[in-house]
Amino acid sequence: MYHPGKIQYQVNLKSILLGISLLILLSQSVFAQRPVIQPGQQFPARIPQGERQQRQPVNPDEETDELSRRTLLDDSTRQVYGPKTSLIFFEKDLKRNRLQLFEQDTSLTNFHNYDVVAKSGWKYQDLGNIGSAAKPVFYEAPDLIGTSSGLHAYDIYFKDPAKRRFFDTKSPFTEMSAFFGGGNRNLLDIAFARNVNPRWNVGFEYNTYRVRKTLNPINRDDHMANQNALAFHTNYRSENGRYWILAAFSRMMHRVDEIGGIIPPEVDSTSIYFTYEDAKVWLQNSNARDLRQDYHIYHEYKLGNGLQLYHVFDRKNQNVAFFSNLNSADSLFYPKARLINPDTLAMRQDFAEWRNELGVKGSYKGFYYNAFARFRNARMINSVVATRSNFNEVYIGGELIGKISEKWSVSADGEYLIPGNYRIHGLFVSPWIDLEYTKSLYKPTAIQQQFSGNLFEWNTDFSDTGMDQIKGTAKIDLGEIRLRPTLTFNRVNNYVYFDTDFLPKQTSSSVVMLMPSLRAQVPVGRKFKWDTEVIFTSLTGAERDAFRIPQVFGNTRFYFDGPVFEGNAFVQLGIDVRYRSSYFAEAYMPAYQQFYLQNRFEVYAYPVADLFLDVRINRTRVLFKYNHLNAGLLNREGYFVTPDYTGYRSFLDLGITWYLFD
Repeated sequence: MYHPGKIQYQVNLKSILLGISLLILLSQSVFAQRPVIQPGQQFPARIPQGERQQRQPVNPDEETDELSRRTLLDDSTRQVYGPKTSLIFFEKDLKRNRLQLFEQDTSLTNFHNYDVVAKSGWKYQDLGNIGSAAKPVFYEAPDLIGTSSGLHAYDIYFKDPAKRRFFDTKSPFTEMSAFFGGGNRNLLDIAFARNVNPRWNVGFEYNTYRVRKTLNPINRDDHMANQNALAFHTNYRSENGRYWILAAFSRMMHRVDEIGGIIPPEVDSTSIYFTYEDAKVWLQNSNARDLRQDYHIYHEYKLGNGLQLYHVFDRKNQNVAFFSNLNSADSLFYPKARLINPDTLAMRQDFAEWRNELGVKGSYKGFYYNAFARFRNARMINSVVATRSNFNEVYIGGELIGKISEKWSVSADGEYLIPGNYRIHGLFVSPWIDLEYTKSLYKPTAIQQQFSGNLFEWNTDFSDTGMDQIKGTAKIDLGEIRLRPTLTFNRVNNYVYFDTDFLPKQTSSSVVMLMPSLRAQVPVGRKFKWDTEVIFTSLTGAERDAFRIPQVFGNTRFYFDGPVFEGNAFVQLGIDVRYRSSYFAEAYMPAYQQFYLQNRFEVYAYPVADLFLDVRINRTRVLFKYNHLNAGLLNREGYFVTPDYTGYRSFLDLGITWYLFD
């Protein structure tokens, strides 16, 4: 439907944003500049002018008495707290005996990309909205070589407690973030942490999504995605420093009202793409739910001879459900066959697992070593047809890291799942080149092996999937220009995917991927920067059609970066452009939460430009982002991200993050 008022509003908004941009740039010649030193940093973690590097490491040796608190005083003898007194660290660093403390992130770089898909560099294919189902654009071997649930559509929205940040604070620390996306797409994040004593910290986090549908919302609060997530965490070390324990709990309730995409015009002649709120969509009475809970504990004890014992415990549960009323027009979206119930489409899958890893670790002549045994018990229950599958897995493995100097290191790690699956990985790092090799043999997922529902049913006997990856990155620094050309070689055999009939299928031959890419950071004058990443993908093999990857993928950003208004604020102002070449992207079937192959709809090539303004004043960061700045300026009305799912129209996003340190 044509809306002249909306078009006029969008044109005026673009003019206002461009005016703000010009005002910020002109202010450079009006106000005196505060000189800022640019410390040399290894790419890509360069320090933007006038701001602290993200996660700036702090030397723990500066602390005394096992990281005990030191009083911080200013000239008025008041205690001064800030990013340097509320530090974070990660379990992986503690486990590898290379504990680093990092300051709180006050960086502006990429701050305007506040949702997880945008933060990834748009390397996920979603359904055109925050909180929708998503999958990686590029092939990724799973971290788990054993049997997973296979229900990964909402993985990127869950915060794994094993990868979370832990705190060491000298005062109570609070982080609050609120993001108000155009079209009523809102996110709220709250985090709190404090030390009970110098060796014991506790905290919690709360995250919520309220994301309105971008296609055919019935009212203002007709949400596509609705999430509530809660996490608790604590860490403690003994007085003599021999014993550490990190514990965390994460819970996510993620609800999605599915729309099925826009009805194609060839099916309904009155359906028109790029009408957004007025679009005709397939589903109005179908919804999905993904409930996840994860208890995680890591603890270690240092023996007198320097040898360390450690134990990792995980209790994970994923409960996935889907419901659709087949007595409504929603039934037209699904295949006509009904295997169980003609009136209702339901899926309820419950996947639970217990993990226990016992290991020894330590350091010897500059090398870190680790050896472990892991026991994993899991089960999948389909409550619709009352089926249950059990998995019992035993792993052995280890890791060896040698740090020759600050710029030279070599590492190797691997694990073996008895009786035949494995993963081995090696990494060599030098000042000029990084080389990496990975080889794995992993199991099909539980849902790929067996599924029974109202629309589909299968019981497969797939072989394990094999993967070889060789990756090399050259480090070329020409003054302040940073170039990182990379060549990646993947060979995948026995790959399992979902075909055009919505059923799981396995390739019988190898597919080879050759992926040259380039990342670059180029300063333009003293205050402007140009960052870019381009990835080319070439697929060979008789069954290469099982992988749907754009041949060309690119992101580029040109922006001003520096202090303004006599150094009272720091600004990044610029434009982001992303691009994918035309390809037959996978479509999405919400009935069992899987992406599948399709040959009907080509997602055509289209550059998307976003205008952004990120501002930091003291410890507060603010963002303004105008999405799809080039809407209506090309020979296409808009763009698609997935077959029958359009990308964003033009609208303004606002956001703010601020820290409290007492």
